[in-house]
Amino acid sequence: MFRTLKSLLEMIQKMIAKYDSNAKFGQNQEDDSSFIESLNCISKLINVLGEFPSNSTTASCFNRASTIQRLAMSMLDGEFRLILESCNQGNDADLKSPMPSKQSSFGSHPESDYCVVPESISREDEEFPSYAPEAISKMNRIATAMISSGYESECCMVYSLVRRNAFSSELDKLGYENISTENVQKMQWQSLEGAIAMWFSVIKHCSSVLFSGERKLCSFVFSEYPSISQRLFSHIALTFAVRFLNFADAIALTKRSAEKLFKILDMYEALRDLIPVFNYDTSSSECSEELKSQIWAVKGRLGEFSVSIICDLENSINRDNVRTPVPSGAVHPLTRYTMNYLKYACEYKETLEQVFKQHQKKEGSGESKGPESDIKSGASDYGTPKSSPFSAQLNSVMDLLDENLDMKSKLYRDPGLSYIFLMNNGRYILQKIKGSDEIHDMMGDTWCRKRSSDLRQYHKAYTRETWTKLLQCLNQDGLQVNGKVSKAVLKERFKTFTTMFDEIHRTQSTWVVSDEQLQSELRVSVSAVVTPAYRSFVGRFQQYLAHGRQIEKYIKHQPEDIENLIDELFDGNPTSMARRRT
Repeated sequence: MFRTLKSLLEMIQKMIAKYDSNAKFGQNQEDDSSFIESLNCISKLINVLGEFPSNSTTASCFNRASTIQRLAMSMLDGEFRLILESCNQGNDADLKSPMPSKQSSFGSHPESDYCVVPESISREDEEFPSYAPEAISKMNRIATAMISSGYESECCMVYSLVRRNAFSSELDKLGYENISTENVQKMQWQSLEGAIAMWFSVIKHCSSVLFSGERKLCSFVFSEYPSISQRLFSHIALTFAVRFLNFADAIALTKRSAEKLFKILDMYEALRDLIPVFNYDTSSSECSEELKSQIWAVKGRLGEFSVSIICDLENSINRDNVRTPVPSGAVHPLTRYTMNYLKYACEYKETLEQVFKQHQKKEGSGESKGPESDIKSGASDYGTPKSSPFSAQLNSVMDLLDENLDMKSKLYRDPGLSYIFLMNNGRYILQKIKGSDEIHDMMGDTWCRKRSSDLRQYHKAYTRETWTKLLQCLNQDGLQVNGKVSKAVLKERFKTFTTMFDEIHRTQSTWVVSDEQLQSELRVSVSAVVTPAYRSFVGRFQQYLAHGRQIEKYIKHQPEDIENLIDELFDGNPTSMARRRT
């Protein structure tokens, strides 16, 4: 047996010398297979020799076999490293200028109707890491030989070191830089937006390309050892995922402000979508479980941050208690800001439903729901819109906005302008609701019908407050004295009508109704009430006035003039009557 062992050791030593000179592992598959098979035999013999009684012969054979095995493993270790480092990492990724996508920061100006939205750049068709099949096959044979020979730690150390360096180089190509928590706290939001956009692009790229490719490579190279494959991948992924998580955690510690919501939700979604990358195996390693736990924790803090921002919207509405009315009854900046903010927020409807369900702190409790509740309910189980926590929060915001606008309407001295203000803001809100499928679904048709009914009531109240007294001038009651039309009373009626109408025109032509349909509806309804009544009154009673200058003196406007002047109302133009007079 010892002679056979001696021959085997000499053969392996020659093969090692051959590989060390000019031959490369992988060039001759037959030689490689013979070499690997011989190494397996040595491993078995070393184990057997270790059980023999100790004597000079067995000790000598054992020591020589162990030495040659170490030489062989050293050679394989070097080959393994060379093949790992030979990977062409692919083309440089040009992710340094993330393009805008769904949502960026909402304009901080309260009258902003515009939101810019962030976009990840993902190249899912990119192959990473780009090893040739032959190279992967070589690495698989080397890894299998080293691990079966008892050199698992050496094999894993080389693999982990090289692949971590390769992954780090890939992040450098993507332009990703680590920012410490301390620096995040010091940075202005405008600067952080760019850093978040880069973070978002890189983490989406990692989710769809880098982590996926790294996991596949591990599973191919260590196909005979699934637990080792999973452990190695989890360690590599954890090394880099922690960088992303630290940045996200630092963002969640910054001061809350409404403009941050959309970036925070983008980060929340990115981490949510990252979790399935590590759910590929039911028998997860301890490292994999630690990684998922950390992702859950940071995602939870981002979720709570988002909930707090939405809830703070109520506080911002309550704080808007300026006692100066908006000129001309126009749409209030608070209305414009709130509705546009909610419209863009509802583009994240499903995410916000999930966020509120999992992370809204219960009354009297400082804790939000954990990952278990999400696993049980599923990412798409958001409940019915009308009973969901986010829907309830949305309704609460709308109720507060209504109360605030009602309070602001009372700042106007003219009741008619108060109702114009309510109509302007009510129509703006309704149009925003109807213009967004997401927010319309949450508020519901019943709410929209109620809002439309309120607008009709405001319209009637405006007509009553503004035009009732004017129409009383055209009432026939009191015109006759002793059975005859009193010219003095008639003249006074025409004079009063003209004075009141001119004053209404002068005032209400400066009022603003920006919604063209509402503006048209108001003009048509006013004209339908005033013009026929005036035409009838003039047609019946102008005969009682002397012809010529007396008629012109008391009947200043013809019915057609009244109709044209009504069409000038709500233009926000104070010079319309002045132009007519000139």
